[in-house]
Amino acid sequence: MKIEFVSDVACPWCAVGLASLERALERIGSDIPVELRFEPFELNPTLGPEGSDAAEYLRAKYGLSAEQLARNRENIRQRGAAVGFEFGERAHVWNTFDAHRLLYWAGLEGHQRELKHALLEAYHGQGRNPGANDVLVELAGRVGLDPKRAAAILASDEYAAEVRAREAHWQQLGVHAVPSVIVDDRHLIQGGQPPEVFEQALRRIAAEQAAA
Repeated sequence: MKIEFVSDVACPWCAVGLASLERALERIGSDIPVELRFEPFELNPTLGPEGSDAAEYLRAKYGLSAEQLARNRENIRQRGAAVGFEFGERAHVWNTFDAHRLLYWAGLEGHQRELKHALLEAYHGQGRNPGANDVLVELAGRVGLDPKRAAAILASDEYAAEVRAREAHWQQLGVHAVPSVIVDDRHLIQGGQPPEVFEQALRRIAAEQAAA
């Protein structure tokens, strides 16, 4: 079973959704062999490298009051805690395009899943800049990738065209919100669903395929 997880490092619901999906896959175990890939989506593609104050940016983008934003963050924090993801203070929001370039490369090297988790934890758990070269190189090395190669990629425009092509692909297919989980190119599961929703959906899809 091929699972494509379309998401952005800057998206808190993507952190919740991935943690939920991982719990579901743990429950499924070897019952359903799974190939998990990560696909790019940018929530804030026009942000400059300096980023923006998170509260100001989110209030302006979504028209939220300070009270609404606080309630949303508390809801996300609780949903994350329920699936083992701990949210920290996220005072700033940054451009994530370079993170997606590195994730693309990590997929070629067999370390994409580990890097995705490291990026989500660095930003949503620790408030670090997922677009900063030093952070990206450090995380690449931590998950078994070559830091020198990571630095060389970031210093160039390598994999930029590939990332933009993948982003355009999903947009053309109608993916405009994340996380979006696409199973075997046919089935869409959208949003940061609880583990049981992912588990039930994946088992149902596998059963339907086996019966076909």
